[in-house]
Amino acid sequence: MSFAASRVFKACRALLAPAKPATASKTTVAKPKPKAKAKAKAKETSTTPGTPRGILKPNPVSPVLGDFLGGVPESSRAEAVKKIWAHIKLHNLQNPTNKKEIICDAKLKVLFDGRDKVGFLDIGKLLSAHFPKAG
Repeated sequence: MSFAASRVFKACRALLAPAKPATASKTTVAKPKPKAKAKAKAKETSTTPGTPRGILKPNPVSPVLGDFLGGVPESSRAEAVKKIWAHIKLHNLQNPTNKKEIICDAKLKVLFDGRDKVGFLDIGKLLSAHFPKAG
């Protein structure tokens, strides 16, 4: 083994060696912050783990979307998007040359403000009108 190769391997051993514990002086020691109170407060305000939240939480929907989903008065956003995509796949409504484009049939035109074509990213934006804000 050459001299240069041995220097490289020595450096690797130095890099892979466990770190030496630092000696702390009295002036640099920081007091630990109390985290127990913050965690307890977070547990009190959160809901139970099994309760759906966010896009999985069922919300009231517009009558138009409710009819599309099978006459339900409320649904989660995720479930609505799943059913819309199932309808798109079932009726082969994706543009074969541009898979990002959805060709709207009569049912989807009612949901998407009478548009003939929508982009797949626009579905979420157009669905927001069918989930009225609570207030």
